[in-house]
Amino acid sequence: MIRLSKMTDYAIVLMGYISRHPNNEICTSRGLSEESQLPLPTVSKILKGLSRAGLLVSHRGNKCGYTLVHDATEISVAEIITAMEGGLALTECSSTAPVLCELEQSCPVRSNWKKINDAVCSALDGLTLDEMATPLANNFGQVGNGQSLLKLVKR
Repeated sequence: MIRLSKMTDYAIVLMGYISRHPNNEICTSRGLSEESQLPLPTVSKILKGLSRAGLLVSHRGNKCGYTLVHDATEISVAEIITAMEGGLALTECSSTAPVLCELEQSCPVRSNWKKINDAVCSALDGLTLDEMATPLANNFGQVGNGQSLLKLVKR
């Protein structure tokens, strides 16, 4: 199973809540905790990490809190995942880190994993925070260009 960590999932959720606020409205950890119903220590930890990664601006002083560095239309889901996970790689050999696999030189599927990883990364890079934070219409069972998932499965 390919799965993002809970903290990364929560980071995307919190960024979605922040993006719903008017431009430059400072969001506090406590306010976001109440809004999202996530524990305050978790929210604080995630917001600090997103700030260190350059996706949020941390405001100190009387009006302390966080704002988005860029408009939600300019932040990709891939950027949030990278901030939390350090990058996205479906397998060891599709990562940008040096590979430590004994099969690396003779692996017949390595290039295909790289191709799959690149497609997933491209899809996440093309999905903005604004799009992610906007609820979909009630089109359950529809994919892509409106085709039914059932039709695609039957092909």
